Amino acid sequence: MDKKEKIIVKNLTKKFGDRTVLKNISFDVKEGEIFVLMGGSGSGKSTTIKHIIGLLKPTEGQIIIDGTDITQLTDKELIEFRKKMGYLFQEGALFDSLKVWENVGFYFLENTDMPKKEIYRLAQEKLALVGLKGIEELYPSELSGGMRKRVSLARAISTNPEIVLYDEPTSGLDPVTSAMIDNLIVNLRDTIGVTSIVVTHDLDSAFSIGDRIAMIHRGIIYAIGTPEEIKSNPDPIVQQFINRKAEGPITEELFRELQSEKA
Repeated sequence: MDKKEKIIVKNLTKKFGDRTVLKNISFDVKEGEIFVLMGGSGSGKSTTIKHIIGLLKPTEGQIIIDGTDITQLTDKELIEFRKKMGYLFQEGALFDSLKVWENVGFYFLENTDMPKKEIYRLAQEKLALVGLKGIEELYPSELSGGMRKRVSLARAISTNPEIVLYDEPTSGLDPVTSAMIDNLIVNLRDTIGVTSIVVTHDLDSAFSIGDRIAMIHRGIIYAIGTPEEIKSNPDPIVQQFINRKAEGPITEELFRELQSEKA
């Protein structure tokens, strides 16, 4: 039986002044799916997931999650709605002045009356899920880059979210640590059933973990499909990206021609 659509992005357009960053993009993400948004720097990947979590408002279009168009929510309603979503920032965004357990339990420390002993136990539980034990009392500055990324992931899942958004989760990491993060993303899907959107320009990661992949370039989606379908897609921009080099450059003239075909 086909899984239902958890997230629907419909005709999403975003302009900053005269610059159009996203151009009428549409896709859906199924419940429990790992959906990868792949593209180069400045392609619009991170801007897209910032709309999905409500950090940005679209110029046009809809973001529908579990039947709710979040673009129509008030700020207060959006804060409440975000409880079902976790967000892994590209740089981790840990608080250097807080211990690891305080970083993981930050939401509960700031927004609830939960006793600190319970928050500490919760932090231990989430850290164990990402393969980290016994570091609760350390500070982020005492951790390696890969460990900081995993602490950030533990924080992202601290509220037991239904959806986790990952912004360049393997950026700046060595291949072994990158593979570890990829395995964690898959394990979280398999063990707690989260729906995942992963933004990346890391081809190995995208093809390794993605159930489906959307290739985005200059704010336009050029292809959506399984890893094998993306690899075999004949679109020259898709092939240029996944082969990491092209037979010939994508010129501005060719880009405009391809863009007009997509419109």
